[in-house]
Amino acid sequence: MARILVVDDSPTLLSGTTKILESAGHTVIPAINGEEGVAKAGSEKPDLIVMDVVMPGISGFQATRQITQNPETKHIPIIILTTKDQETDKVWAQRQGAKDYVVKPPEKKELLEKVAALLA
Repeated sequence: MARILVVDDSPTLLSGTTKILESAGHTVIPAINGEEGVAKAGSEKPDLIVMDVVMPGISGFQATRQITQNPETKHIPIIILTTKDQETDKVWAQRQGAKDYVVKPPEKKELLEKVAALLA
């Protein structure tokens, strides 16, 4: 299956998201903040990225923008996974280059459907 980079500063949510993705046969590459996420996007070249927004250091929005503006990583689809559920947040995520948006906590079916659609 796919190699998916999951960027989240919460160990609990990182673990939960990892379990959902691994249950579908995906390999998860964890990152605990935006900086590590950007670095691993470049070094690991994952098939897809699941990105939290609210993190110390650079936010998920900033990390998404850096990844989607880098010629080496701009092809990697990004799903924003966040507690932010306002329409303005969703629009801003798209402007940064995110391909989809899921509100935490993720429902297994919804997350796996969005992952499958972006990997197809």
